Amino acid sequence: MNSAVQESKGHPGARPKLGNALWRISRDPRWGYAIALLCVAVASLLHWVFGLIRPDNQHFTTFYPAVLFAAVFGGAGAGVFAALLSGIVAWWAFMAPHFTFVRDFDQVSSTLAYLFASLVIVWGVDRYRRITKRLEDEEKFRRLAVEELAHRLKNKIATIQSIISYQLRDNPETRDAIVGRLTALSATDDLILATQGKGAHLRDILSTELDPYEASRIAFEGPSTLLAPKLAMTMAMLVHELATNSAKYGALSTATGKLTICSSLSDARLNLEWRESGGPIVTSPARRGFGLRLLTRALDRFGGTVETTFEPTGLICTLSAPLAAGDTANIAPDATSTTQGTEFQSPSATASR
Repeated sequence: MNSAVQESKGHPGARPKLGNALWRISRDPRWGYAIALLCVAVASLLHWVFGLIRPDNQHFTTFYPAVLFAAVFGGAGAGVFAALLSGIVAWWAFMAPHFTFVRDFDQVSSTLAYLFASLVIVWGVDRYRRITKRLEDEEKFRRLAVEELAHRLKNKIATIQSIISYQLRDNPETRDAIVGRLTALSATDDLILATQGKGAHLRDILSTELDPYEASRIAFEGPSTLLAPKLAMTMAMLVHELATNSAKYGALSTATGKLTICSSLSDARLNLEWRESGGPIVTSPARRGFGLRLLTRALDRFGGTVETTFEPTGLICTLSAPLAAGDTANIAPDATSTTQGTEFQSPSATASR
């Protein structure tokens, strides 16, 4: 939040990407006119050199780029200054007869045409600069608003967790389950915020939820896809339920248990398999609790499916969900046969803990 406020007040982080020098030029018009003078000088030198090679070259050929660069880096005032100065230089020094202001009709016409074309260039560049500046200001405001909303959301979640912890202090199992789900949602909010609201990567979601467990017992295979915000939140809830169930009754509840997560893409659908092994013998539950109902129904609104198989060797859960059109273009390289220690650790996940 503080960084966003500093940025909106002119903190160095808000300067254009071209660097501090260009930022100072945009803040001080004198730098712009100095750039314009330098551009005209360089253009004049090039015109003189080209004149030695080809005497019949056009009078204003090298001055158009000078006007363009002056307008881009110095603004409209510097662009107009470069156009007028270059017109005077070409009129006086490069038109025959040289070093006189007396010209014929054709020379006057070509000079006026050059000045008109130069003013059009300056107008176009100035228009572009204004639009770019407005877009940058809107982007800064959007980031500030997003970070402010995220800050308020964190405060509300913390307040809700405090209320739940107090009201359910005599029912620790229910309390811990609800608080854990809220924590999973909050951690995914941080991941989505880190991508400026574009969503969260599957690998980061897994990292956030599985970070407390021993790295050598968990393996991930397949690409990591950037999931849309709503799908990312739902996926975080599902992974939290699976991890909590595994820590209580499955592979992660024993020292020898293993967990393998495989993801794949097929026909614009994300397929994820959660496979446990080496844990206690698993049997199908006699009663469908809230966690199991959440698993089987969470992806319905996305047109997805969840299948759970209680094999004696461990739980197998297969999730499938369609991806948005742009999500398939945001896929990290294949991470085959990698463990939590090398693939799941991420700055966003660490920060959320």
